Formats: sequence, structure tokens, C-alpha cells
Amino acid sequence: MTEWLCTSRLTNLALSPVLISWLVCAVCGPVSFAAEPAASTGSGQAYPTRPVRLLIPFAPGGGSDALARIITPRLTDALGQTWVVDNRGGAGGNLAAEIVAKAAPDGYTVFLGFATVLTVNPALYKLAFDMARDLAPVTLLATAQYILVLHPSVPANTVKEFIALARQKPGAFNFSSGGAGTPLHLAAELFSKRAGIRMVHVPYKGGGPATAALLAGEVQVLFGSIASSVPQVKAGKLKALATTGIKRSRVMPELPTLDEAGFPGFDVGTWYGFLVPARTPAFIVNKLRDAAIRAVQLADVQQMMANQGLEIETSTPRELAARIKRESAVWAGVIKEAGIKGE
Repeated sequence: MTEWLCTSRLTNLALSPVLISWLVCAVCGPVSFAAEPAASTGSGQAYPTRPVRLLIPFAPGGGSDALARIITPRLTDALGQTWVVDNRGGAGGNLAAEIVAKAAPDGYTVFLGFATVLTVNPALYKLAFDMARDLAPVTLLATAQYILVLHPSVPANTVKEFIALARQKPGAFNFSSGGAGTPLHLAAELFSKRAGIRMVHVPYKGGGPATAALLAGEVQVLFGSIASSVPQVKAGKLKALATTGIKRSRVMPELPTLDEAGFPGFDVGTWYGFLVPARTPAFIVNKLRDAAIRAVQLADVQQMMANQGLEIETSTPRELAARIKRESAVWAGVIKEAGIKGE
């Protein structure tokens, strides 16, 4: 999915053992999203009585946009008012987040939050708002793992075989990504460090070009999105070795995880969730959450989401707030340790 590979570009990447431990073991940090919505003062009021605007932090065509197009018709049916998808790409996703943060807390402006926008950007940019203070979580919607794939010319069929080969030929293998410092770049760097191998990073302008480079044999390795990689694997054009979550992917359950392949605690992926302006009344937050959870539990919605490499996972507002806090601390540590600067 496009934005997995196109989050804010980062520079001066320098990973250390401390950085690796930060990435592997989430620690608590100072970020404090409001876990509970504001107390309701009008639970008897009708909501919604007019269209709801869903802000997407990236341009049409990416993973966030695809998810929005899948669930908004069901939310329209469930709540009796049209949900309008509003793509506001820019500033690494900060533009859409700021619009929601500064909107009236009335439930008519909702943010389809993307993991790195909420957990990386606060430590990377000087923002004109405070994500932790000005946005209130509603629910997690879906998660997605990444997948380690090779060009078929690489004579390795397992993670162990590839590591042995890479150790014999330091620097002989190139890996592509959608840009320096993007999540999939960091996933590959983390894997390299933990595996004790050296690969050469070749950044491209987006996930599409990065995958095309692998298919063309310009590079030999890619940590890619499941949605874009699995069709190529099934067609025999790429070779899949493992996925990056703690649990096996429901999309490719036959593949081991890197955790199973000898890297305990390796857990890299992304997620999507709903957030609203802080101080939104509790009855609105609860109604949005209930409608969203019902929507993603529909069989046809689950199938469409699976086709996008997404796995259904919902939460309470407090659980989503805790996840944001935990992951924000990890990425803040990464950014500080590596001296990463936003472009």
C-alpha cells in the first residue's frame, strides 16, 4: 500500500544496538493521547443528522484510501447519513491530522489514522497542533504485516539459507524501499542488524517503483506490503521467505514469521484506526466505534480487506491510546538515537 512506503522521508539513518532494542521492545513514553472521550452532555441528541467527513492523510490509491472506500458505504448504511471521503495528502499525513485536530468536536469530522502519522511524525516535525492532546482515539480498525521477498534468482528458499548466503557475500545483495527512513526501509535495516548481514539500500520514490525494481532484478531483496507482493509470489515472480508479525499472517498462513525463523520479538507492521477531535462527546465516540466495529465484521468487508492484505483488529479508545503511546516512545527513541531529521 502506497503510504506504507511513502511516510515522511528521513535522513542520517544510523542504527545501533540500542536502536535495535528500542525497535524490538516497546517502552512507555511521554505521549499521552486522551484515552477516554469527553463526558457526554447530550446522549439523547440525534447523531448524525448530516454527512460525516472522513479525512484520509494520503492521496487516492493508497492503503488508507482503499480501506476508506470499503467501509464508508457500510457506515452510511449503519448511521443513515453519507460518509464523504476527503483525501488530504501532504506533510507526511500531518495536514489531514491537523484539520481534524482543529475541527469542531461534534462527530462530523473523523480521521482515518495511519500508524506512522500518529507515532512517528510527532517526534519528527514541529507541528502546529498536538496529536496527543488534540486527537481522541475511537477504535483500531485493521493491521497489516510486511513480507520478506526475494528475486527468484537468489538461491535461497528459507530465511536461514538467505542469511547464510548473505554472510558469505557481504554487500552483494541490494534491497529496495519506497524511500529512506520509511517503515519498510527500517524493517530491512533491523533485519540486517539482527541477522548480522550487510545489504545495500536502494531507495525509490514509492512502493510501486521499489517492487518493480525487484521484479526487474535491479535489486534482490524487499520488505514489501502483503497486498502488492503476494500476487507476484503466487505468480512465481517473487520468492517469499517470511512475514514480519508475531503471529502468522491470515493472508499467507503457510509462511513462518521472522519471530519463528530465529528473531524473537521481531514485530514490524502498520495499522489504521479512527480518531476524532478531542472533547468529542462520549455518546458520539461510542456510536462511531460501534458502527465501525459492525462494519469491519461484515463478511464481504472482511474479504475485501483481506484482498488488501489487512487483518481485522478493533479496540477500545483506551487500548488504542495505549498503543499510540507505546509506539510513539519507540519511534522517538529511534529518531533521537539515529539523529534522524524530517525532510
